[in-house]
Amino acid sequence: MRTTYMAKKNEIKRDWYVIDASGFPLGRLASEVARILMGKHKPIFTPHMDTGDFVIVVNAKDVVLTGNKLLQKYYYRHSGYPGGLKKIRYDKLLGSKPEMAFKLAVRRMLPANRLGRAMLKKLKVYAGPQHPHEAQNPVVWTVRPKRVAE
Repeated sequence: MRTTYMAKKNEIKRDWYVIDASGFPLGRLASEVARILMGKHKPIFTPHMDTGDFVIVVNAKDVVLTGNKLLQKYYYRHSGYPGGLKKIRYDKLLGSKPEMAFKLAVRRMLPANRLGRAMLKKLKVYAGPQHPHEAQNPVVWTVRPKRVAE
């Protein structure tokens, strides 16, 4: 009889990957990053444990939105008070806080519980090409979807 493999805490080895976001669609790249953060790319993936790796995303300011989403898509937040709904268009959000736009896209693809919050802490997003994680020796991750701006 075969049993399902369940990873143990001491068996989990975390790697560091760096992904260049320039020219990729926001959602497609976010789903790939979420897959790495969850650990679904590993054979030891266990749903109830955080088996994922660290991900560094550079050039988040160069991510693209296809179609008319740049002008028609909004980011909503609410203050909790009546009439406290705030909305900002994605072209302004990507112009002012591209790290936040990318992190939100990834956050909404992770589990909505304490496990997802732990996975999100392993995501490092930077607007430009520089990052302070050279000491971790990150490996360049080749992204599966094709770039839009080619």
